[in-house]
Amino acid sequence: MTPVQKLAGLAVLILVLMASAAGFTWQVQEWRMGKKLAEQAGLHQGELAAVSATAAKQVSAEQGRRLALERTLATSDQQHTRELSDAKRNQALLRDRLATADVRLSVLLDATDSAGGCNVPATSGAVGVVHAARRAQLNPAHAQRIVAITDAGDQGLIALRACQAYVRAIFK
Repeated sequence: MTPVQKLAGLAVLILVLMASAAGFTWQVQEWRMGKKLAEQAGLHQGELAAVSATAAKQVSAEQGRRLALERTLATSDQQHTRELSDAKRNQALLRDRLATADVRLSVLLDATDSAGGCNVPATSGAVGVVHAARRAQLNPAHAQRIVAITDAGDQGLIALRACQAYVRAIFK
């Protein structure tokens, strides 16, 4: 072999060794980076698991609060319905008693009102049990109308209390 051929062979050999060394360096670097990426992926998975657990706890707590609120609202609704039915029953009983003249509705008269022109005696007779100021008995039809008005007012007040309880429960 000629010296030029030897030199060319040596140059090729050096190039081959350099290429293999570069390839080996890349392989080592790939292993190192793969290890780092695997560690980072493990840390990321741990963080995701912690976030998922926290979110699950929050969802569970919110569901518990929602169920408690639903129970409170159901109880409040039952109480409202019971109060409303009791008020209606009491009003119906009062209307029935007024219709049968079992109960009479009367109003208190102003003793100082001279313009009233009502000649109702100031003292109670042997028939009545009123021991106070002068009173006038109302016509049963008017008494029925007054009872109907108070019934509507009672229902309105019960509905208002129910709405207020609902709002308080919601914004607790």
